[in-house]
Amino acid sequence: MDITRQGAEGHVGIPGFPHAPTGWDTAVAGERGRAESIELGEEHLEVLRALQSYFARHDPGDINVRELHDALDERFHQRGGMRHLYRLFPGGPVAQGCRLAGLPVPPGAVDPSFGSVQ
Repeated sequence: MDITRQGAEGHVGIPGFPHAPTGWDTAVAGERGRAESIELGEEHLEVLRALQSYFARHDPGDINVRELHDALDERFHQRGGMRHLYRLFPGGPVAQGCRLAGLPVPPGAVDPSFGSVQ
């Protein structure tokens, strides 16, 4: 999946997903989710939207997994933070969430020594 974005003039956006990578849509995410035993609902899509927004604001080489983790925890704090997000994405809200959002999984998002699932 190409994560480059076209200029505002040439980009045909996906309603509700202004920062979606080129070639990504909710049908693609749904297929990937089902392959990973997740039926995507509105809460899942909200997390994917947040991930795409984070990636849109950062250069690809500047993605900091700790900062991304903390940003998600803060964004969803009122619903239980990371505990809530792990219920939605048992494979990890950063690693699994990025895969379903059509984004590259940042280095350090998956640590097999801690039993994370990729």
